[in-house]
Amino acid sequence: MGIVELFLLALGLSMDAFAVSICKGLATKRLKLKHAVICGVWFGGFQGFMPLIGYVLGTSFASYINNVASWIAFVLLSLIGANMIKESLGKDDEEASESFDFKTMFLMAVATSIDALAVGITFACVPVKIIAASGLINTLIAVLIIGIVTFILSGIGVKIGNVFGSKYKSKAEFVGGAILILLGFKILLEHFEII
Repeated sequence: MGIVELFLLALGLSMDAFAVSICKGLATKRLKLKHAVICGVWFGGFQGFMPLIGYVLGTSFASYINNVASWIAFVLLSLIGANMIKESLGKDDEEASESFDFKTMFLMAVATSIDALAVGITFACVPVKIIAASGLINTLIAVLIIGIVTFILSGIGVKIGNVFGSKYKSKAEFVGGAILILLGFKILLEHFEII
């Protein structure tokens, strides 16, 4: 996985956090810069940390799954993407609390980053190649990029939600899901050396 795929992956993963940030902005009556920063830190931090945990878990059993690694990456990314698309098409709107306290933000950050844990496992199966360095160094750079992209989009999401409402929430989830599914197919096609 190269830098372009990594940025697309980061964009796809950040869409859940972006959608929740829109809801937070919608629920916040008096928006301040600190609200955008709080969402960015929580969501960006967890979106970056969870793939690292997934990578560590994945490397511990990577030797057992090397022959099917591309298939595992394809299935995980497709399932995550399909779930995001399903949620985007659902009619039940989630109510976001105006609270930015520890418990609220922790629960939302964990909920929006579970899929990032699975993506970390795919890093162990389909290594990230950004620079000429070890897999761990490349993975650390990858999780940093995912965290930064999520931080930025979460901050923007809070502002969009506060100004425009929930108009873009489901579209963001749909696009994120589609990106993850397409990345899964790309990994599979590379496995069969079609591209």
